[in-house]
Amino acid sequence: MAISVHCDIVSAEGEIFSGLVEGLIAHGNLGDLGIHPGHAPLITDLKPGPVRLTKSGGEEEVFYISGGFLEVQPSMVKVLADTAVRASDIDEAAAQEALKAAEQALNEKGAEFNYGSAAAHLAEIAAQLRTVQQLRKKYGS
Repeated sequence: MAISVHCDIVSAEGEIFSGLVEGLIAHGNLGDLGIHPGHAPLITDLKPGPVRLTKSGGEEEVFYISGGFLEVQPSMVKVLADTAVRASDIDEAAAQEALKAAEQALNEKGAEFNYGSAAAHLAEIAAQLRTVQQLRKKYGS
């Protein structure tokens, strides 16, 4: 039996995952960060993108988070995000359309244009698509 640690993924809407995991990979500011049982305690911020869990038994599950924080303690790992969804629940076609709309908004900015907000929205949509594409590449669906 593999060693595992309790993991919670929580968003502003509520808890989306709670259970034992053998490992977790999340997208931090300096690149991907792998967490396994016995990892040193830490708190770090996370960029928008995928969070990949390896559950007890080896099954993998991928989530998209819009950014947030990762807390690691000896007996638990917690992901705190503004938005968190299962990657399998993301509508790729709708995300593609939103990406086109965000890119168009950046190109057609007017007097009341908020560049920071538009750029953040574009980055979030691109991270959602990257999450879906990684899931499709791994599982071929």
